[in-house]
Amino acid sequence: MFNGQISDVFFDLDHTLWDFERNSELTFDKILRDNHVDVVLRDFLEVYVPINLEFWKLYRENRIAKEELRFQRLRRTFDTIGATVSDETVYILADEYIQHLSSFTHLIMHTVDVLEYLAPKYKLHIITNGFQEIQEKKLKGSNIHGYFDQIIDSEIAGVKKPHPYIFELALRKANVAAENSLMIGDSLEADIIGAKSAGLHALHFNANNEPHHDFCIIIDSLIEIKSIL
Repeated sequence: MFNGQISDVFFDLDHTLWDFERNSELTFDKILRDNHVDVVLRDFLEVYVPINLEFWKLYRENRIAKEELRFQRLRRTFDTIGATVSDETVYILADEYIQHLSSFTHLIMHTVDVLEYLAPKYKLHIITNGFQEIQEKKLKGSNIHGYFDQIIDSEIAGVKKPHPYIFELALRKANVAAENSLMIGDSLEADIIGAKSAGLHALHFNANNEPHHDFCIIIDSLIEIKSIL
């Protein structure tokens, strides 16, 4: 399908290989109970998830700093659901969330199967917008760190996907040309359009049920990669 030209495969991490939503839910279940915050977890997450996506978009666009993202996504959620939670507690929760998130290790279905299939044939790498201090912990905790040669995060690059420079830096570190590289990720904006703007091939793992598009091949399960590569 790619005419044998692919030598290196770059993966996004959160929502693509590492099951962010499940691990995040388990983290909130722990820290909310530990800090005696009296909210129904399901009601909290129903509001938090879209707010978090909204703030991550602002963060990608450099419109807010990391610290503001971490605080405001929680502050906005508690205010929206009408929960009385002090700013001091929000700061504690924000810190504990980062502290404990990487201790949960659930992966997206078929992750290990696909990595085992790809590893003998391709060099594998990670390009992530996640925070540097926890992304490697996620990889190591879920026992997939060893599959990857280069791990590029937005804090190392100084820019976030979809900025072309993070892809260019990843190509340089991997010592591979864009035309021999494939990006696989869940975000149409950050992973697919970003990668293609830097000259990479792309494969969209449509985990978020985004509308159909013609930018690249779309898959609904990671296992489909085995029929493409």
